[in-house]
Amino acid sequence: MLGLRNIARSAPRSAARFSSKAIRPQSSLLRPVAALPAWTQAAPRLAASFHISAVRRQESDVKEELVAKLQNEITMEEELKEDEDLSTNIKEYLENSSFELEDKPGHQEVTLTRTFGDEIIRITFSTADLNNNVPNEDLAESAMYDNEVDDIVDGQSGGANTKGAINQGSTRNGNIRVAPEDRVAPADREELDDEYDEDMQQQGFPAHANIRIERPGKGALAIDATAQDGDFIIEDLWYFPSADLADPATAEKDWARRTLYTGPPFNNLDEDLQVLLEKYLEERGVNTRMALFIPDYIDHKEQKEYIRWLNNVKKFVE
Repeated sequence: MLGLRNIARSAPRSAARFSSKAIRPQSSLLRPVAALPAWTQAAPRLAASFHISAVRRQESDVKEELVAKLQNEITMEEELKEDEDLSTNIKEYLENSSFELEDKPGHQEVTLTRTFGDEIIRITFSTADLNNNVPNEDLAESAMYDNEVDDIVDGQSGGANTKGAINQGSTRNGNIRVAPEDRVAPADREELDDEYDEDMQQQGFPAHANIRIERPGKGALAIDATAQDGDFIIEDLWYFPSADLADPATAEKDWARRTLYTGPPFNNLDEDLQVLLEKYLEERGVNTRMALFIPDYIDHKEQKEYIRWLNNVKKFVE
C-alpha cells in the first residue's frame, strides 16, 4: 500500500509535466532576433507592451492551472485518507501504551516517551523513511538480477543448473541432462505456493528508530534499530557516560562523543547477550506492538503533512 501510494503520486505528475512541456507553445520573446523579419526589428518600441501583456496573461493561466491542480491533489489525498482504516490501530496502541506521543505539525520527526523506574526512554522516528523508500528501483534491480541469473543458468550445459532435478540423464561429456519440466523455479512449484505467499505478505517498509534510555548519574544507552514486519532489528548499541553525549547539541559534545569507545557492533556480540539485550528492550515496551505501530503512524503522519504542504503551497500561489 505504501509503495502504491508513492507510485500513484509520481506517475501521473511526471506524465503531466511531460505532456505540458510537449504541447506548450513557446513565447515569441524567446525567438532569436536573426529569425525575425527585417521590418519587425525596426518596429517602434510600443510593440513591447503587447509582448508584456501576453506574458502576463500566460502567467495568469499557469497560476490558475497550478491552483486547480493543487486542489485536485488535496481532494484526492483527502479521499485516500477516508478510505484507509489506520486510525483504529493507531488509537488502540496509544490508548493502551505507556508511551506518550509527541507529534509537532509541520515537522517530520515523531517521538514516543515514557518513564520506567528511574529511566527516561525516548524513541524517535521520521516520515523520511517512507519518502526515501523507492519500491520501483528495488523492483528494477531485482528484475535485472533475475535476468542475469537466467542468462547464467541458460548458458550452462548441465552441471550447476541441474541441482535438485528429478528427470536426469548423463550426457557424453559427463554433464547432467535436465528435462524441461524440471526447469521450474521453487517459487513456481504448487507445493510451495503457500510458503512464498506468506513470505510476500510479511514484507513491509522498514522504519528506522532511534532509542535512548537515560538514567540519572549513570549515562545513557543509544540504540539504532529498524522496525519491520513486527520485529525490531538492532543495528547498533552504544553506551555514553553522559546523557548529553547520546544526542550532542554542540560541536564540542559531538567531538567528545567521537573520541569515546562506545562498544562493538551489535552483531559481533555473543548471541546470548544479543537475546538478553532484546528482552531488556521488550521489557520496556520496545516490542512487537511498537514495531507494528511505527510504520503505520509514519504512513498516517506523512499523509497529514503532505496535505498540509499542499494547502500551504496553494495559499502561497493564490
